Amino acid sequence: MELELGKIIFRTILTYIIIVFIFRLMGKREIGELSLLDIVVFIMVGEMAVFAIEEPKSNIAQAVVPMVLLMIIQRFTAWLSLKNQLFRGWFEGKPSVIISKGKIDEHEMRKQRYNFNDLMQQLRENGTKSIHDVEFAILESSGKLSIFEKAINGSDRVSSDGYVVPLIVDGKIQDGALNKTDRDKDWLISEVKKRGLAIEQVSFCSIDKDGQMFIDIKDEKK
Repeated sequence: MELELGKIIFRTILTYIIIVFIFRLMGKREIGELSLLDIVVFIMVGEMAVFAIEEPKSNIAQAVVPMVLLMIIQRFTAWLSLKNQLFRGWFEGKPSVIISKGKIDEHEMRKQRYNFNDLMQQLRENGTKSIHDVEFAILESSGKLSIFEKAINGSDRVSSDGYVVPLIVDGKIQDGALNKTDRDKDWLISEVKKRGLAIEQVSFCSIDKDGQMFIDIKDEKK
């Protein structure tokens, strides 16, 4: 009995150390920012930890090896998401504009299975009194609603530090976002060329409501 209890204590401590190690390698992310794979890994690692602790007669390697394998899978998919925009968009999802220029996009809401109760709840949580006060609302891939309210002075636009549209990400033009700015690829390519760059050299490019562009060059030396 004492020997079995000692095994349980040892396995609990070892499993705890392994899980902490795995989660540290997965990176620093808030619970609301976890991807689908992160959540699956958390659940599966938890189940394996329970197995390792509750079955002291089993070989602990039967629980440890799958945990390490899951960590490797998670790290590989995180790397693949970083390198491949198509995979990242499919696997982690893309932000969706729910309210644009003060108008609700019901089609996008239906596509995301997002209803008005969800919208009103998240507006209240943000401290926003009415949809009328919202210029843009973006449903992030984490499920969080990012809200940009109309300018305080009563004008029909947000300030330059408000809603920002990403035009280029990882050297790829964001066609959907570009279309929302009423600009085309030729304009964007021309603007980038003015700065002596090609689209492929740009790590991130965005434009705000005042037309101010921000460009970050790939692997730029500090």
